[in-house]
This record gives sequence, structure tokens and C-alpha cells, in this order.
Amino acid sequence: MRIGLTGGIGSGKSTVARCLAELGAALIDTDAISRRLTAPGGAAMPALVAAFGPQAQAGDGALDRSFMRELAFRDPEARKRLEGVLHPMIGEETRRQELAAAGSPWIVFDVPLLVESGRWRQRVDRVLVVDCAPETQVLRVMARNGWTREAVLAVLAQQATREQRRAAADAVICNEGLDLAALALEVRQLAAHWQA
Repeated sequence: MRIGLTGGIGSGKSTVARCLAELGAALIDTDAISRRLTAPGGAAMPALVAAFGPQAQAGDGALDRSFMRELAFRDPEARKRLEGVLHPMIGEETRRQELAAAGSPWIVFDVPLLVESGRWRQRVDRVLVVDCAPETQVLRVMARNGWTREAVLAVLAQQATREQRRAAADAVICNEGLDLAALALEVRQLAAHWQA
């Protein structure tokens, strides 16, 4: 079974992904792939520096994420150029990992922009959305990343709406007011239901 896992920033999607991996799912994390590609010496860095100039590279040789985030939100063309470099490379690595996980009973694709991309629905058997109130997302990201409210709201404005994600879902885990144990229990119950 192929499961597409998604949720807005600060929803708890990564925590749910870890729970699924602990239950034996092969996890393919497109965000982690992106971070590796844009780390110091990452395969995407030469193309990104060529596309955006030396200011796109931080002192350690990695992608300057705050520069890129600000540019991508300000300039839709820059965002398209960024995606034009990264998305094919992420897609290639995703396919490689999927082939390597072929013997697993189920594969979880952790894709933050699953709904926005429009091309994932036909690749997966089920879509699982991790959901919470937008204000909860804002508070979690401010606490976790040290961002301003405005920066979090700018990211939220670029993502699919809560309603769009829920409409695309085969199942929704509402991660509101749950501690880690309660969230893990929700994940276990859903996984057992789907495996049955």
C-alpha cells in the first residue's frame, strides 16, 4: 500500500511520519531529500547558485534558506525557478527510494505539498492528512523555528488551505490537543484499520 502523507506546516505531519515508520512502514520523506540536496556539497547547490547567484549560498555552502524563502514568497517566478531545479531531483530520488522499498508491505510518502502539486493522487492508494487549527500551526512554528507570526502566515498563505487538504484526504488525523501518546494511538488505530 502506498500512502501519501501531508499536512500544513506545524500540523505534526513529521511526528505522524515517525509513528508510521515505527510501525514498519518504509518512509520516503521529500523534505529530507530536499534538505540533503541543498546541504553543503548537495547535488542541487551548483544549479541553485547558477540560478540565483552566490547570495543563495550560506557561509557553510548550504542553501541560504531564509534568503530563498523570502525571495520565493516575494517573486513567483523565482519560486518556479527554484522548483524547476529541485523538483526533478527530488522526484528522481523519490523513485530510487521507492524501488529500494519495493519489498515493504507499505510505503509512506511524506509530501508537504502533496495537494498543491496535483500529481501525487494517482501515485498513492490513500491520502492521510494531519490537520489542526491554523492558529495552532502558527504557535507551533513560532515556538519551534523562532519565526515571527508574519513569516508563518506567509508560509501558510502559500500552502493549500485546510479545506483543500481535507477534501483530498482518505483519512484525517486531527492533531489538536493531543499529547504524543494519544497521537501515536490514533496513528496505530488508523494503520490497523487500513491493513485490515
